[in-house]
Amino acid sequence: MGTRSRIGVMHGDVVKSVYCHWDGYLACNGRILLEHYDSTKANELISLGNISALRPNIGEKHAFSQFELDAKQRDTYNTMYGEMTTFYGRDRGETDQAWQVAHTFVEFMDQVESCDAEYYYIMKDGEWFAGATSKPDGLSEPLNSLAGALVWNELIERDIVLGWDKVIL
Repeated sequence: MGTRSRIGVMHGDVVKSVYCHWDGYLACNGRILLEHYDSTKANELISLGNISALRPNIGEKHAFSQFELDAKQRDTYNTMYGEMTTFYGRDRGETDQAWQVAHTFVEFMDQVESCDAEYYYIMKDGEWFAGATSKPDGLSEPLNSLAGALVWNELIERDIVLGWDKVIL
């Protein structure tokens, strides 16, 4: 089962957003968005509809999964497409996968809830913001700076690792 997320672009009070099935947590999708998606690229990402797996590049139409290919093609799949985002519409040919519009932040949060997303990301005025439905540390407000949330998340993970090291020693 994936860690679901919702990714959106906010223009004024309006949010256009898509569902993303895999790796929605901060250390994966959050980091990818922050490091690889500026405002222009974020708008292009949203325009292609719901996402199976977010990657650093939007890429081109490709097989939805390596398992749809013969053995010879599988060997080159990750090399050719591993850094490309996989979309339900573009790459699998599914219909009804277009982005959704929310006219208020409350309406956007209803969309987050309706797709069972654990995390959400919004590009607003050229900056990424993040939130989580469970409100973990670093994401206590409805919209938090993604860069700040990632730093907080890394500090927590480092503290947990150091804490376990101390117990083991």
